Amino acid sequence: MSIELRVYDGVRRVAGAAWDRLVGEGSPFLEHAWLASMEEAECAAGQEGWIPQILTAWRGDALIGAVPLYIKGNSFGEFVYDWAWADLASRLGVAYYPKLVAGIPFSPVSGERLLTEPSLSDGEREELLRLMIRASVALARELGLSGVHYLFVPEWQAKLLAEEGLMIRFGHQYHWTNEGYGDFDDFLGRFKAKKRTQIKRERRGVYEEAGVTVEMLRGMEVDEALMDHVFRFYHSTCDKFVWGRQYLNREFFRMVHARMPERLLILVARDKGGTPVAGAFTLEKAGRIYGRYWGCDEEIKFLHFEVCCYAPVAHAIEHGMQVMEPGAGGGHKYLRGFEPVKTWSAHWIADPRMRALLDRHLEAERAAVDREIVAMRAQSPLVHPIKVDEA
Repeated sequence: MSIELRVYDGVRRVAGAAWDRLVGEGSPFLEHAWLASMEEAECAAGQEGWIPQILTAWRGDALIGAVPLYIKGNSFGEFVYDWAWADLASRLGVAYYPKLVAGIPFSPVSGERLLTEPSLSDGEREELLRLMIRASVALARELGLSGVHYLFVPEWQAKLLAEEGLMIRFGHQYHWTNEGYGDFDDFLGRFKAKKRTQIKRERRGVYEEAGVTVEMLRGMEVDEALMDHVFRFYHSTCDKFVWGRQYLNREFFRMVHARMPERLLILVARDKGGTPVAGAFTLEKAGRIYGRYWGCDEEIKFLHFEVCCYAPVAHAIEHGMQVMEPGAGGGHKYLRGFEPVKTWSAHWIADPRMRALLDRHLEAERAAVDREIVAMRAQSPLVHPIKVDEA
């Protein structure tokens, strides 16, 4: 198979239809509209520490493979935390930045990072995948970068990356899975009695005591005025917390609303007078809901749990959706029926001393993550048989 590799300074240099053919039913965060909007709104741009170096593979005029690569001048917006790695590099006299990252800016969502044409045979696909992995490492060497980091890859790509010499790192998130629930009460029936009572009390506190209503709007039901509220809520959360960092701007929200409305699922909470007081920006695709940005004008007890956990789960059950991924972190999700699932990343480090030290560290870290997931499943608030091999 004759393949030509090209590197572009942005996904916008590639035709949207050709790119999205590679993405298929994969994560909406990989879609051309999302990534191009990141670039054009200057969120994923050099001044923000993200310089696109989009690796593409061509057979004649046909795009058959791609990797969303970025030169990173910092570690913000990655969510596979490597500040300690940067410190180690400094101690070894190695420049950790810039580095090369394969991932989605500001989005801790798992998905393929090595995209391929769906009509390829199995043999052609494996040949192309390995070629692109090696090309990403070669690009890092050519540019004098400290390493290549594939973030939030699926397990099967992590195994392939490991075969190509990259080190594997585990993490975990909390996801909700639909196990054939008929309605939200059916889901509640999976909880232990004390926790089930608590969740009912939290929902009553929002709807009956605070008098809040929660509306879910999809696609073309979402208008510009609502997106103004959504951005304001996002901005307020960034300002509210000392660790908050505003990665996205209003122009990005405008572009996504215009370019991919069919993916939008916006939750808006209104007070008794009908004024929006809180909301969450989420996406939905192929039976999955992806929770992203929450914010509020007014602190109302339990409202965060309703908007970011219970209402989306109820929506998923009603519409036969299978999974909700609410993003990184959040032990409160675990207590509300979101169970721990493993995440994978893969790392190539140029400096051999640093690589050897990290290799030993990662072996111990992987074992610790496995133990933590097993322990959390054993203590789950849900009543179900524990399967250790699910961790």
